[in-house]
Amino acid sequence: MDPAAALRPVVLPAGYVFDEDILVPDREPFPLHFGGELPRVEIAYRIAGADGAPVVAVLGGISAGRNVFKVREGVAGWWDEIAGPGKALDTDRFRVLGIDFLGGSHRTTGPGHGEVFQSVSAHDQATCLTAVMDHLGIASLHGCIGASYGGMVTLVMGAKHPTRLRHGIVVSAAHRTHPMSTAWRSVQRNFVRYAIEHGEGERGLALARALAMTTYRSVREFEDRFPGEATRHDGRFVFPVEAYIVSRGEAYSRTYRPEAFVCLSESIDLHRIEPETIAVPMTMVAVLEDQLVPPADMRTLRDRFGSACQLIEISSMYGHDAFFKESEVLRDVFYRTLE
Repeated sequence: MDPAAALRPVVLPAGYVFDEDILVPDREPFPLHFGGELPRVEIAYRIAGADGAPVVAVLGGISAGRNVFKVREGVAGWWDEIAGPGKALDTDRFRVLGIDFLGGSHRTTGPGHGEVFQSVSAHDQATCLTAVMDHLGIASLHGCIGASYGGMVTLVMGAKHPTRLRHGIVVSAAHRTHPMSTAWRSVQRNFVRYAIEHGEGERGLALARALAMTTYRSVREFEDRFPGEATRHDGRFVFPVEAYIVSRGEAYSRTYRPEAFVCLSESIDLHRIEPETIAVPMTMVAVLEDQLVPPADMRTLRDRFGSACQLIEISSMYGHDAFFKESEVLRDVFYRTLE
């Protein structure tokens, strides 16, 4: 049976509820998982969807934020291909809660220009999420969907806040970061740190992001998309794949702060959690072509899981970025898990 067809007969209360705000938690200062504290924290969030529908938190990579799907003109969502009315994550059936990550580049507290921010953990992001839930009067989430870094936060929710979550969905995240992935990101961070020290933070971030693009997608996709020969520009050869990753890096550097990239990139590599401590059922999706989160790591997580766990393995030319593209696969996962 088509999952989408099975959803249509159910009718929820009419109308959408939209709320966006900045929360200042009562706790001042804000203690951090790795030690130290922040004197004051502001947490930006957005919740939108069908009135009276179950609430699902949605967390993405380090660049994602509270704008999960397009709510009004001029406000695009980082997951617009997946979330929204009638889409894989159907906001006619669920209310979607998104937050800006602590230490990031959006409206939640993060590093300023030239500032070295304190080390932030996925545990701290989970604390921010529960603070927003308390503020909104949400005792427990119907689900928490986390992809990439957001998947790490979802795992922490299942271990540290099991009474606040009914079920988790984790895409391309594991209980630890693979050393090869840390190697790639360490080089990226050192690019950016060096550039910041020399007053070229944006340029350093553009180069770091260009390198990162080679890890997000699969070898097969690059082979299919960029078979052409190099052409001359300004007296030198430029390769098609080079032009692509450089353009993506430059675009990213215009919208994201270098200091925030260093903070949250490090947070990914600091991630560790004992699978046996996870006390909430989880559905996990591994991508066979994912270079950053090898399926073997997610299989180990499954085998050591402390609660009910299902691991779904898919093949996608999009590699780690499959969670942006594989809408039909995710529609089926969301339907089977959240319904």
